[in-house]
Amino acid sequence: MSVKRWIDISHLNPTYEVCVVGIEVAIDIYRNLPKGADSFDVRGTCNLDIFMVYNSRTVNKPRKGEKWPLNKGVKVNMSANEPSRNVNDAKVKISYYKSYGRELICTALLYVTNVALSLDVDVNRIGTVTRGMQDKDSWTWGPTGKGAILLVNCDRDREGSGLPDNQDTGVPNAADVKDMSPMILTAEGPDEIFDDYKLILDVSPSDSEKLRVYRQGRFRHKHILGLGRLTYEVQRKNMDEMKFFVEGLQFPDVDFPGLLYIRLSFQRVHDLYDIFTERVVFKVAPWIMTPNTQKPMEVYVCNVDTNKEFVKQLSAFVQKSRAKLNVLTYSKNRGDRWIQDEMEFGYSEAPHKRFPVVFDSPRDRGLKDFPVAEVLGPDFGYVTREAKEGGVSTLDACGNLEVSPPVTAGGKRYPLGRILIGGAEDLSDLQMNKAVTDFLKAQEVQSPVFLYSTWLYVGHIDEFMSFVPAADRKGFRLLLASPKVCLDLFRQKQKEGHGKAVMFEGADTKKYTIDAILDDEKIVSSCEFAQECIDINRNRLKKELGLTEAEIIDIPTIYKCNSPKEEAEAFFPNMVNMLVLGNQLGIPKPFGPKINGKCCLEEMARSLLQPLGLVCNFIDDFDSYHQYFGEIHCGTNVVRKPFSFKWWDFEP
Repeated sequence: MSVKRWIDISHLNPTYEVCVVGIEVAIDIYRNLPKGADSFDVRGTCNLDIFMVYNSRTVNKPRKGEKWPLNKGVKVNMSANEPSRNVNDAKVKISYYKSYGRELICTALLYVTNVALSLDVDVNRIGTVTRGMQDKDSWTWGPTGKGAILLVNCDRDREGSGLPDNQDTGVPNAADVKDMSPMILTAEGPDEIFDDYKLILDVSPSDSEKLRVYRQGRFRHKHILGLGRLTYEVQRKNMDEMKFFVEGLQFPDVDFPGLLYIRLSFQRVHDLYDIFTERVVFKVAPWIMTPNTQKPMEVYVCNVDTNKEFVKQLSAFVQKSRAKLNVLTYSKNRGDRWIQDEMEFGYSEAPHKRFPVVFDSPRDRGLKDFPVAEVLGPDFGYVTREAKEGGVSTLDACGNLEVSPPVTAGGKRYPLGRILIGGAEDLSDLQMNKAVTDFLKAQEVQSPVFLYSTWLYVGHIDEFMSFVPAADRKGFRLLLASPKVCLDLFRQKQKEGHGKAVMFEGADTKKYTIDAILDDEKIVSSCEFAQECIDINRNRLKKELGLTEAEIIDIPTIYKCNSPKEEAEAFFPNMVNMLVLGNQLGIPKPFGPKINGKCCLEEMARSLLQPLGLVCNFIDDFDSYHQYFGEIHCGTNVVRKPFSFKWWDFEP
């Protein structure tokens, strides 16, 4: 234990000091040496521990009746081992001798009042404050890591403003306090001593913008630190223990690694000298996305003029998964059907509390007010990022934002999966807005992977990929749209004599036979281009997610480009753009050619997915979504159960 301070003593007058339990101090026995002294002895009361510091190679420990030599580098350190019951009830006596201990010259008396001081937080991450821990100002990752965790208090428990609690300046209520991390200040010792010494809590100016600290009161909690309040003198009022609550105000971001510090100082009133200081650190909990493979809790869909039949089919499908269906009327969606693009559901978690958090994209169309007006509420948080550079593009929608199930790649585990973001193949070209990608990277626990999506007309990665659960060791499969597989299927059916089978039978659109599709050079060349683009992503996903070919399933799809080798869009409803609710799959009905009365595209999808224990439910979204350049996944959104794995057990 390092020595924090020195105490000067004198044989001429008694010395009076205050010491903090567990903190070692040095007693300066040399500053006022009596004339002729060559040795000394030291004794202390039982509430003090005395330590002799010396070099055993040059100084021998005194035997019974002998004294310690002076001027040979022998030093005296002391530590209080329990708080005093009365002022000056601990005592140290230094006896000085001459003639090498045979003749007592004088004594020096040091009277000590012991106080026990500690600022404690949930260092062990068990949901309650941990007492008596060391190194409370260091934060480490992993299952054996230490350090407290702070939630961003971004739900809405407070009445009045309608804002998330982290933006509300009102007084927290009982429900609000449960979102905060507890902190306890212990100050034990005689009450009188705290008239001459004061307790100070402080935070740095930068940290003060990212947290708030409240002191517990009988009827209300008082805001004492944060948002411009840098220091607070704690009024002890004869209390040995004082409770505080800390709330996070900001998630980690490009300029904020998420670590926040609170310092306790114990000062003498007359000279403001710090007798004792201690810091605690909090790590702000990240925002975490949940993949398709997590259990569905609630499903959202918008009710618009052209999708009443779709909503009816969707309702029957959702019932199979026992999830709750929320249908948004026009007053909430303002004619915007693309609820997947507006927001992404995730969660945030600390040892004492966990709640879902909706991320609101910067796209801001008809649904722009919905996340904060309707989703934000008690124990349902809200976070957003505004586009700061380059404005908003189609890439900034959450349909261009996915997350994989847990994977291992390159020898590294990603127990919470990896975030997937679409953009140009060249990362220096058009990408999702930097404000959003910086935020996602800063969460640390779901290291993003950038995919190539700008070859598509809309440009979202959910147009060519999805994940489904699998009841095996891997736990999932990656589904990739495959023009090649689709054309190969049609060629096989053509060889079998089904070239006249009609595509889009039952849909209000132009009909095509298999022969006509295979003879259409624009369709074939578009498919070849799309397959090249998907293969670029296939190779990237295999590398970054540690996948093998056996863990990828190719779903038949056809794309048609609006101009050569660009702006590809799905020719028929894109089956990979599906809604995954457990083992129930809500798949866009492809209206494929019927062979012996059955859609050959549906039959192939079933043959690929049903062996995994998945149930294929084909839902007609042609008029309600496909005609508007999207599918079922684009028009729905899901709140899913969080991971059981605790993010702080991860080692990024």
